[in-house]
Amino acid sequence: MKPIIAINFKTYLEGTGENALILAKKIEKLKIQYGNMFEFIIAVQTADIFRISRETNIIVFGQHFDPIAPERNTGFISINSLIAAGAKGSLLNHSEHKMRIDELEEAVKIAKNYEFQTMVCANDPLMVAAVASFMPTYIAYEPPELIAGDISVSEAKGEQITLAVKFLKNQKNSIPLLVGAGIKKKKDLAIALKLGANGILVSSGIVKAKEPDKILEEWILEVKQNM
Repeated sequence: MKPIIAINFKTYLEGTGENALILAKKIEKLKIQYGNMFEFIIAVQTADIFRISRETNIIVFGQHFDPIAPERNTGFISINSLIAAGAKGSLLNHSEHKMRIDELEEAVKIAKNYEFQTMVCANDPLMVAAVASFMPTYIAYEPPELIAGDISVSEAKGEQITLAVKFLKNQKNSIPLLVGAGIKKKKDLAIALKLGANGILVSSGIVKAKEPDKILEEWILEVKQNM
């Protein structure tokens, strides 16, 4: 499996509307150049999925959906709307949009019925173990206290990453593990991979950077040099 770089645009202005499309196209150029080495995924706001999925050749995820039937559910996000817009998957249970464990399990179950990918966020190794039983496509380990900070999960939680990696690799159907929170330095991706993770989930370190494509390429080259 190629290392995965997943970028969550959140609701930052730099990742909204026209800015979201511009950023997606910059990431697409890196995919063209380094797609033989890395898998790229972007998670964008629901309103931006349609245009980005049609104007770029990159895997687009939603940032959330609700485990609801396509009926009378005003204001909720249905999986059907994400699929119709062109999304290939969705984040679930991000620390900024937590779900009850029963809702999360039902959402993953619904996604499987549609062959829709899920990237389930977990805030500690115990939660990683809990959500692994649902068999999502990916699990993203993100300690909430480090999100948007200057200390990365790779630096602060190395032992926890190793523990989560060990648990998932011991399962019958190994689930790829991504790690996130505070990832802003070029060494953070390389350290995460060295610890056994399959990739990273990053946000402000790329989305709010003045030259996001340049920063991301530096991270990629750091890994490439050590491969």
